[in-house]
Amino acid sequence: MGVPQLLGSPRWLLRLKRDRWLYLLLLPGLLYFLVFKYLPMWGVLIAFQNFQPYVGFWSSEWIGFEHFKIFFANPDFLRLLKNTLILAVYDLVFFFPTPIIIALLLNEIRISVFKKWIQTLIYIPHFISMVIVASMTYVFLTTQGGIINEIIFNLTGGKINFLADPSWFRPMIILQIMWKETGWGTIIFLAALAAVDVEQYEAAIVDGATRWQRLWNVTIPSILPVITILLILRLGNFLDNGFEQIFLMTNSLNRTVADVFDTYVYFVGITQGAFSYSTAIGLFKSVIGIILIYGSNWVAKRTGQEGLY
Repeated sequence: MGVPQLLGSPRWLLRLKRDRWLYLLLLPGLLYFLVFKYLPMWGVLIAFQNFQPYVGFWSSEWIGFEHFKIFFANPDFLRLLKNTLILAVYDLVFFFPTPIIIALLLNEIRISVFKKWIQTLIYIPHFISMVIVASMTYVFLTTQGGIINEIIFNLTGGKINFLADPSWFRPMIILQIMWKETGWGTIIFLAALAAVDVEQYEAAIVDGATRWQRLWNVTIPSILPVITILLILRLGNFLDNGFEQIFLMTNSLNRTVADVFDTYVYFVGITQGAFSYSTAIGLFKSVIGIILIYGSNWVAKRTGQEGLY
Protein backbone atom coordinates (compact mmCIF):
# COMPACT_ATOMS: atom_id res chain seq x y z
CA MET A 1 0.00 0.00 0.00
CA GLY A 2 1.37 3.37 -0.94
CA VAL A 3 1.37 6.58 1.03
CA PRO A 4 -1.93 8.50 0.66
CA GLN A 5 -1.59 11.30 -1.86
CA LEU A 6 -2.36 14.30 0.35
CA LEU A 7 -3.67 17.27 -1.56
CA GLY A 8 -1.00 19.94 -1.90
CA SER A 9 1.79 17.81 -0.37
CA PRO A 10 5.19 18.24 -2.10
CA ARG A 11 6.28 15.23 -4.13
CA TRP A 12 9.64 14.99 -2.33
CA LEU A 13 7.81 14.82 1.01
CA LEU A 14 5.66 11.96 -0.21
CA ARG A 15 8.75 10.09 -1.40
CA LEU A 16 10.42 10.75 1.94
CA LYS A 17 7.45 9.25 3.83
CA ARG A 18 7.27 6.29 1.49
CA ASP A 19 11.00 5.43 1.69
CA ARG A 20 11.62 6.64 5.23
CA TRP A 21 13.33 3.38 6.33
CA LEU A 22 15.75 3.50 3.41
CA TYR A 23 16.67 7.08 4.25
CA LEU A 24 17.11 6.05 7.88
CA LEU A 25 19.64 3.42 6.78
CA LEU A 26 21.40 6.10 4.73
CA LEU A 27 21.65 8.47 7.71
CA PRO A 28 24.76 6.94 9.43
CA GLY A 29 26.77 7.17 6.21
CA LEU A 30 25.69 10.76 5.66
CA LEU A 31 26.61 11.69 9.22
CA TYR A 32 30.02 10.04 8.82
CA PHE A 33 30.86 12.08 5.72
CA LEU A 34 29.43 15.25 7.25
CA VAL A 35 31.35 15.00 10.54
CA PHE A 36 34.64 13.49 9.34
CA LYS A 37 34.90 14.73 5.74
CA TYR A 38 33.01 17.95 5.11
CA LEU A 39 33.15 19.81 8.43
CA PRO A 40 36.96 19.41 8.74
CA MET A 41 37.32 21.05 5.32
CA TRP A 42 36.89 24.43 7.05
CA GLY A 43 40.26 23.72 8.64
CA VAL A 44 42.05 24.47 5.36
CA LEU A 45 41.45 28.14 6.10
CA ILE A 46 44.40 28.09 8.51
CA ALA A 47 46.60 27.74 5.41
CA PHE A 48 45.89 31.46 4.92
CA GLN A 49 46.51 32.34 8.56
CA ASN A 50 49.37 32.52 10.98
CA PHE A 51 47.44 30.06 13.10
CA GLN A 52 48.13 30.08 16.82
CA PRO A 53 46.28 27.36 18.80
CA TYR A 54 46.08 29.45 21.97
CA VAL A 55 44.54 32.38 20.03
CA GLY A 56 41.96 30.30 18.20
CA PHE A 57 40.74 29.75 14.68
CA TRP A 58 38.92 33.05 14.17
CA SER A 59 41.36 35.29 16.01
CA SER A 60 44.56 34.19 14.28
CA GLU A 61 46.22 36.64 11.89
CA TRP A 62 45.25 36.36 8.22
CA ILE A 63 48.33 36.45 5.95
CA GLY A 64 46.90 35.34 2.59
CA PHE A 65 49.19 33.25 0.36
CA GLU A 66 52.35 33.84 2.39
CA HIS A 67 52.78 30.19 3.35
CA PHE A 68 52.45 29.11 -0.28
CA LYS A 69 55.13 31.64 -1.32
CA ILE A 70 57.47 30.36 1.37
CA PHE A 71 56.85 26.75 0.34
CA PHE A 72 57.43 27.32 -3.36
CA ALA A 73 60.58 29.33 -2.63
CA ASN A 74 61.89 26.67 -0.26
CA PRO A 75 65.02 24.90 -1.61
CA ASP A 76 63.46 21.60 -0.55
CA PHE A 77 60.38 22.12 -2.76
CA LEU A 78 61.90 20.83 -6.01
CA ARG A 79 63.46 17.84 -4.24
CA LEU A 80 60.17 16.95 -2.55
CA LEU A 81 58.27 17.40 -5.81
CA LYS A 82 60.74 15.22 -7.70
CA ASN A 83 60.67 12.41 -5.12
CA THR A 84 56.88 12.52 -4.89
CA LEU A 85 56.34 12.51 -8.65
CA ILE A 86 58.81 9.68 -9.27
CA LEU A 87 57.13 7.45 -6.68
CA ALA A 88 53.68 8.41 -8.03
CA VAL A 89 54.70 7.55 -11.60
CA TYR A 90 56.24 4.25 -10.45
CA ASP A 91 52.98 3.44 -8.66
CA LEU A 92 50.92 4.28 -11.74
CA VAL A 93 53.14 2.40 -14.19
CA PHE A 94 54.00 -0.71 -12.18
CA PHE A 95 51.32 -1.15 -9.50
CA PHE A 96 48.11 0.06 -11.13
CA PRO A 97 48.19 -2.48 -14.03
CA THR A 98 49.20 -5.38 -11.79
CA PRO A 99 45.73 -6.11 -10.28
CA ILE A 100 44.26 -5.97 -13.78
CA ILE A 101 46.77 -8.51 -15.09
CA ILE A 102 46.29 -10.81 -12.08
CA ALA A 103 42.51 -10.58 -12.41
CA LEU A 104 42.71 -11.50 -16.11
CA LEU A 105 44.92 -14.48 -15.28
CA LEU A 106 42.59 -15.61 -12.47
CA ASN A 107 39.64 -15.29 -14.81
CA GLU A 108 41.23 -17.84 -17.12
CA ILE A 109 41.48 -20.48 -14.38
CA ARG A 110 38.67 -22.99 -14.77
CA ILE A 111 39.38 -25.14 -11.68
CA SER A 112 37.28 -23.43 -9.00
CA VAL A 113 39.12 -24.82 -5.95
CA PHE A 114 42.53 -23.85 -7.32
CA LYS A 115 41.26 -20.36 -8.21
CA LYS A 116 39.84 -19.75 -4.71
CA TRP A 117 43.05 -21.03 -3.12
CA ILE A 118 45.14 -18.56 -5.12
CA GLN A 119 42.73 -15.71 -4.37
CA THR A 120 42.95 -16.39 -0.64
CA LEU A 121 46.74 -16.37 -0.72
CA ILE A 122 47.00 -13.06 -2.56
CA TYR A 123 44.30 -11.41 -0.42
CA ILE A 124 46.05 -12.11 2.90
CA PRO A 125 48.87 -9.50 2.59
CA HIS A 126 46.27 -6.71 2.48
CA PHE A 127 45.37 -7.43 6.11
CA ILE A 128 48.99 -7.27 7.29
CA SER A 129 49.98 -4.02 8.97
CA MET A 130 52.50 -1.86 7.12
CA VAL A 131 54.62 -1.97 10.28
CA ILE A 132 54.83 -5.75 9.89
CA VAL A 133 55.63 -5.39 6.18
CA ALA A 134 58.47 -2.98 6.98
CA SER A 135 59.77 -5.37 9.64
CA MET A 136 59.66 -8.29 7.21
CA THR A 137 61.50 -6.20 4.63
CA TYR A 138 64.22 -5.46 7.16
CA VAL A 139 64.55 -9.13 8.14
CA PHE A 140 64.85 -10.24 4.51
CA LEU A 141 67.14 -7.47 3.25
CA THR A 142 69.43 -6.54 6.14
CA THR A 143 73.14 -7.19 5.62
CA GLN A 144 73.31 -8.74 9.07
CA GLY A 145 71.91 -12.19 8.28
CA GLY A 146 69.13 -11.20 5.88
CA ILE A 147 67.96 -14.13 3.74
CA ILE A 148 68.26 -12.26 0.44
CA ASN A 149 71.73 -10.96 1.22
CA GLU A 150 72.86 -14.40 2.35
CA ILE A 151 71.81 -15.82 -1.01
CA ILE A 152 73.57 -12.97 -2.84
CA PHE A 153 76.69 -13.51 -0.73
CA ASN A 154 76.76 -17.24 -1.51
CA LEU A 155 76.41 -16.51 -5.24
CA THR A 156 78.66 -13.45 -5.63
CA GLY A 157 80.72 -13.15 -2.46
CA GLY A 158 79.31 -9.68 -1.72
CA LYS A 159 76.26 -8.07 -0.15
CA ILE A 160 73.91 -5.23 -1.18
CA ASN A 161 72.77 -2.73 1.42
CA PHE A 162 69.20 -2.46 0.13
CA LEU A 163 67.95 -0.57 3.18
CA ALA A 164 70.55 2.22 3.04
CA ASP A 165 71.26 2.53 -0.68
CA PRO A 166 69.10 5.39 -2.11
CA SER A 167 68.94 3.70 -5.53
CA TRP A 168 67.05 0.75 -4.02
CA PHE A 169 64.53 2.78 -2.01
CA ARG A 170 61.94 3.40 -4.74
CA PRO A 171 61.92 -0.18 -6.15
CA MET A 172 61.62 -1.47 -2.58
CA ILE A 173 58.60 0.79 -1.88
CA ILE A 174 56.81 -0.24 -5.08
CA LEU A 175 57.49 -3.94 -4.50
CA GLN A 176 56.03 -3.65 -1.00
CA ILE A 177 52.87 -2.04 -2.37
CA MET A 178 52.55 -4.63 -5.13
CA TRP A 179 52.94 -7.52 -2.70
CA LYS A 180 50.55 -6.07 -0.14
CA GLU A 181 47.74 -4.61 -2.27
CA THR A 182 47.71 -6.40 -5.65
CA GLY A 183 45.48 -9.23 -4.49
CA TRP A 184 42.98 -6.91 -2.85
CA GLY A 185 42.91 -4.74 -5.96
CA THR A 186 41.80 -7.67 -8.10
CA ILE A 187 38.39 -7.84 -6.37
CA ILE A 188 36.83 -5.01 -8.37
CA PHE A 189 38.24 -6.26 -11.66
CA LEU A 190 37.09 -9.84 -11.00
CA ALA A 191 33.60 -8.48 -10.33
CA ALA A 192 33.75 -6.57 -13.61
CA LEU A 193 34.92 -9.70 -15.44
CA ALA A 194 32.04 -11.69 -13.99
CA ALA A 195 29.63 -9.22 -15.60
CA VAL A 196 31.02 -9.68 -19.12
CA ASP A 197 28.37 -11.02 -21.49
CA VAL A 198 29.05 -14.72 -22.16
CA GLU A 199 27.38 -14.45 -25.56
CA GLN A 200 30.22 -12.23 -26.74
CA TYR A 201 32.69 -15.02 -25.99
CA GLU A 202 30.49 -17.54 -27.76
CA ALA A 203 30.23 -15.33 -30.83
CA ALA A 204 34.01 -14.84 -30.83
CA ILE A 205 34.58 -18.60 -30.62
CA VAL A 206 32.20 -19.16 -33.53
CA ASP A 207 34.19 -16.59 -35.53
CA GLY A 208 37.37 -18.54 -34.82
CA ALA A 209 38.94 -16.12 -32.34
CA THR A 210 41.86 -17.48 -30.34
CA ARG A 211 42.07 -17.16 -26.57
CA TRP A 212 44.34 -14.13 -26.89
CA GLN A 213 42.01 -12.51 -29.42
CA ARG A 214 39.03 -13.05 -27.11
CA LEU A 215 40.99 -11.46 -24.29
CA TRP A 216 42.04 -8.46 -26.37
CA ASN A 217 38.78 -7.86 -28.25
CA VAL A 218 36.13 -8.92 -25.74
CA THR A 219 37.43 -9.04 -22.17
CA ILE A 220 39.52 -5.89 -22.00
CA PRO A 221 36.99 -3.63 -23.82
CA SER A 222 34.28 -4.91 -21.47
CA ILE A 223 36.15 -3.90 -18.32
CA LEU A 224 37.68 -0.74 -19.80
CA PRO A 225 35.03 1.56 -18.20
CA VAL A 226 35.94 0.19 -14.76
CA ILE A 227 39.65 0.63 -15.47
CA THR A 228 39.02 4.21 -16.60
CA ILE A 229 37.05 5.15 -13.47
CA LEU A 230 39.65 3.63 -11.15
CA LEU A 231 42.44 5.38 -13.05
CA ILE A 232 40.68 8.74 -12.67
CA LEU A 233 40.21 8.13 -8.94
CA ARG A 234 43.85 7.11 -8.61
CA LEU A 235 44.99 10.30 -10.33
CA GLY A 236 43.03 12.24 -7.73
CA ASN A 237 45.47 10.85 -5.13
CA PHE A 238 48.47 11.08 -7.44
CA LEU A 239 50.64 12.98 -4.94
CA ASP A 240 49.68 10.75 -2.00
CA ASN A 241 52.56 8.31 -1.57
CA GLY A 242 51.42 6.95 1.78
CA PHE A 243 52.96 8.46 4.91
CA GLU A 244 53.24 5.33 7.04
CA GLN A 245 55.16 3.23 4.53
CA ILE A 246 57.59 5.99 3.55
CA PHE A 247 58.16 6.99 7.17
CA LEU A 248 58.94 3.42 8.24
CA MET A 249 61.40 2.81 5.39
CA THR A 250 63.21 6.16 5.67
CA ASN A 251 66.61 6.44 7.33
CA SER A 252 69.42 8.99 7.37
CA LEU A 253 71.17 7.34 4.39
CA ASN A 254 68.23 7.24 1.95
CA ARG A 255 66.49 10.45 3.05
CA THR A 256 67.56 12.32 -0.10
CA VAL A 257 65.16 10.20 -2.18
CA ALA A 258 62.72 9.25 0.59
CA ASP A 259 61.47 12.71 1.58
CA VAL A 260 58.07 13.34 -0.01
CA PHE A 261 55.23 15.77 0.69
CA ASP A 262 53.53 13.37 3.12
CA THR A 263 56.56 12.96 5.39
CA TYR A 264 57.52 16.63 5.06
CA VAL A 265 54.06 17.66 6.29
CA TYR A 266 54.54 15.42 9.32
CA PHE A 267 57.96 16.81 10.20
CA VAL A 268 57.05 20.51 9.83
CA GLY A 269 53.43 20.21 10.97
CA ILE A 270 53.60 17.82 13.91
CA THR A 271 57.18 17.85 15.16
CA GLN A 272 57.77 21.58 14.55
CA GLY A 273 54.21 22.84 15.14
CA ALA A 274 53.95 24.70 11.81
CA PHE A 275 50.24 23.92 11.42
CA SER A 276 49.40 26.63 8.90
CA TYR A 277 52.44 25.90 6.74
CA SER A 278 51.76 22.16 6.62
CA THR A 279 48.07 22.82 5.88
CA ALA A 280 49.13 24.95 2.91
CA ILE A 281 51.15 22.01 1.58
CA GLY A 282 48.19 19.69 2.01
CA LEU A 283 45.92 22.18 0.23
CA PHE A 284 48.42 22.40 -2.63
CA LYS A 285 48.27 18.61 -3.01
CA SER A 286 44.46 18.67 -2.95
CA VAL A 287 44.28 21.32 -5.67
CA ILE A 288 46.61 19.27 -7.88
CA GLY A 289 44.42 16.22 -7.25
CA ILE A 290 41.25 18.10 -8.27
CA ILE A 291 42.93 19.35 -11.45
CA LEU A 292 44.05 15.82 -12.33
CA ILE A 293 40.56 14.40 -11.73
CA TYR A 294 38.88 16.99 -13.94
CA GLY A 295 41.60 16.73 -16.58
CA SER A 296 41.62 12.94 -16.74
CA ASN A 297 37.81 12.83 -16.78
CA TRP A 298 37.80 15.30 -19.70
CA VAL A 299 40.32 13.14 -21.58
CA ALA A 300 38.23 10.03 -20.89
CA LYS A 301 35.13 11.75 -22.28
CA ARG A 302 37.00 12.90 -25.37
CA THR A 303 38.24 9.37 -26.03
CA GLY A 304 34.74 7.88 -25.87
CA GLN A 305 34.77 6.53 -22.32
CA GLU A 306 32.03 7.15 -19.77
CA GLY A 307 34.30 8.91 -17.29
CA LEU A 308 33.64 9.49 -13.62
CA TYR A 309 30.72 11.92 -14.09
